[in-house]
Amino acid sequence: MTKRNKIIYWISTIWLASGMLSTGTLQLFKMKAEGAVAPPGVYGITRLGYPVYFLTILGIWKILGVVALLIPKFPLLKEWAYAGFFFAMSGAVFSHIASGHSMSEMFPSLLLLILTVISWYFRPADRKIISVYQYSHGQEFGPPKTATERHGNHDAVGA
Repeated sequence: MTKRNKIIYWISTIWLASGMLSTGTLQLFKMKAEGAVAPPGVYGITRLGYPVYFLTILGIWKILGVVALLIPKFPLLKEWAYAGFFFAMSGAVFSHIASGHSMSEMFPSLLLLILTVISWYFRPADRKIISVYQYSHGQEFGPPKTATERHGNHDAVGA
């Protein structure tokens, strides 16, 4: 991984973690976000048409997702956290659109969505899942084999 990519990864991941942790905390404790453009609390969630208890669910999962992203190892858990962030933030963006909100109200959700994609894309190899497909097809042992080599039917060759 290049130094540039590492810097992009860590800056986007720290911004993402900060944003998710702060909004998750506000949502979990149903706090007021004074001066926020699009309040993530009770006022904001009811304005989007969702029940208030949805804040508790979002808050818990956002905080757990931040923990999953920042702890070492556990690449599958990180994939789930990225997927959860992507679904939550894309859902928030579309909820704002469906509710007829302005771009300024949609911006925090859109920013967190973009940071999720950037952080996921630039994550280091040790934070990625190794594809099972590549190992289940013998690709780790060199070039692909012919059908007769793969099935052990060597007598059929040249017959």
